[in-house]
Amino acid sequence: MTVRISRRRVIQQLAIGSVACPTCLSLLGGRHAQAESATTPSHGGAAHWSYEGEAGPQNWGELSADFRVCELGFEQTPIDLRNAVSAQLAGVEPDFQSMPLTIINNGHTIQVNCSPGSRTRIDDRPFELLQFHFHHPSEHLLAGRAFELELHFVHRSDTGQLAVLGVFIQLGAENAALEPIWDAMPTEAGPAQEVGTPIRPAALLPTDRGFFRYQGSLTTPPCSEGVLWTMFRQPIEASEAQIRKFAGLFPVNARPVQGVNRRFLLQSL
Repeated sequence: MTVRISRRRVIQQLAIGSVACPTCLSLLGGRHAQAESATTPSHGGAAHWSYEGEAGPQNWGELSADFRVCELGFEQTPIDLRNAVSAQLAGVEPDFQSMPLTIINNGHTIQVNCSPGSRTRIDDRPFELLQFHFHHPSEHLLAGRAFELELHFVHRSDTGQLAVLGVFIQLGAENAALEPIWDAMPTEAGPAQEVGTPIRPAALLPTDRGFFRYQGSLTTPPCSEGVLWTMFRQPIEASEAQIRKFAGLFPVNARPVQGVNRRFLLQSL
C-alpha cells in the first residue's frame, strides 16, 4: 500500500521523533557515552547483563530498576520489518568522513568511536555520528529473515535526539572496508584503543538507500525509548572468514525481536 502523506501527522511524528527521554540524555554525558551500546566494560554499581543465562534478554527488566523499560516499554527495538506502509519520506543523507580508527571491545560488542565531523541529515535535520558497532546475528529481521551481522551507526542531534542507521550484513564477498577494523579487534574487553589506521565508514553503507523508518529504543539495557530508527533495505556483504572472526568473539550478541505494538512502520518509495 502506498500513502502519499495523507497520514501527515503519523509521518511527521516518525520523522521528528518524540522528545529525547531524560534517560537517553543522561547516557550521553560524554561524546561517546552509552548510546546504544556501552563504551566501557561493566563496572561499579551497574547491573551486569548478558545475552544468555540468568542475565539474558528475557530477564533484563528484572536486573535493575533502571532497566524496567526493557520489559515494560511499548516501543522496543529490534522488530521484524514486515507489512510496512510505503510513504514519501525525506531522504537519508549520510556525510561520513574518513577518520583514524579508535576501537573498543566493551564486553558486549566491537565498537568504533568516531571523530567529530561526520553526520547524517535525516528528514532535513542534522545528526552527528558518535560511534558504530556490530551484532551477530542481525537483531532486526527482514520479513522473518535473519542476516549474519547487523551494523548500527549511532547518532545524536543537537537537541539530544538519538537516531540509528542500521545495515544488514550478509554472507558474500570479502568486505575491504571491514578489514582494518577486523585486524584491530581486541579479543578481550578493555578501554578504547587509538589504533590510528584510517577507516572509511561511508564504505560500509549500501549503494541503494531505500529504508524502513520507525520509533524504537536502544537494543541494550536500559532499552531507553525515543530513538529514531532507519534500517536500510539493501544489505552489504562480508566473507565467511570475516563473519566467523566476529562470531568467535561474540557467538550471540543480538536481542530477540520485540512486539510492534501498533507502531507505524514506514518504508521509503
